[in-house]
Amino acid sequence: MEMTTKTRSKSSQQRVKKIISYVVMSIIGIVLLIPLLWMVFTSLKPMEEIVRYPPTFFPEEINLGNYLETINAFPFWQYAKNTLFITVLVVFGNVLSNSFIAYGFAKLAFPGKNLIFALVLSTMMIPGFVTMIPQYVLFSKIGWVGTYLPLIVPAFFGNAFNIFLMRQFYLSVNNELIEAAKIDGANHLYIWSHLMIPLTKPALITIAINSFNVAWNDFLGPLLYIQNQEKYTLQIGLQVFQNQSTTQWNYLMAGATLVLLPTILLFFLAQRYFIEGMDLTGGSKG
Repeated sequence: MEMTTKTRSKSSQQRVKKIISYVVMSIIGIVLLIPLLWMVFTSLKPMEEIVRYPPTFFPEEINLGNYLETINAFPFWQYAKNTLFITVLVVFGNVLSNSFIAYGFAKLAFPGKNLIFALVLSTMMIPGFVTMIPQYVLFSKIGWVGTYLPLIVPAFFGNAFNIFLMRQFYLSVNNELIEAAKIDGANHLYIWSHLMIPLTKPALITIAINSFNVAWNDFLGPLLYIQNQEKYTLQIGLQVFQNQSTTQWNYLMAGATLVLLPTILLFFLAQRYFIEGMDLTGGSKG
């Protein structure tokens, strides 16, 4: 009887802790959503309501025409096409290169492997601003400035964190599967493409989502390398639109909402794989 009472008491305490944690996380989530909601609600307001004091959080008058006016105010669809072109190639390059490089570090034996892997990881400690000028000088010397190549080509040479993430997943795959494939006559290229990639789909989707977010929202890269206005991305286009005249905050917030929308939709569609992919243990495979 006493054991039953203690068990019930412990169960009640765990339930209370769980409820408290959910409440705290919900409050934090709501606080973090406030800037996003403010942007969306501002995009639906007429300019007269935005400049009113005291300000209002919810729109008194919903004006969906702000989105149409924003799209027509600058070459939105042209910039969207440019951004999508860069983003798709960057995502493809990151998924391909990082999964391929990580397979070598995880499943191949070669001299100095651990040292090289440590050097790769050490590059994460180098701030991007340190390499910005040398990279610009290099791309300028080879004539790539003014093109999309400086934004796309580096994605095909790997990223330290993504390599580490994929390597952790590959290490969780039982080596017996690879040995069995070798006995059947498969080489490492076939094993990587037909065996390892299907088993590490959550990690690949995680890399794809992260790469999409970075490339789609990149402002500094296009600002440095793109000089032709017809090649502008959405981020640069919004900045130019803001500088054209007195800032129309309802149009600017509508544009920012439209630019952010693909990122939000992608995350909600693939969030299950994203959460699985961030498990650095890789789970149990094989």
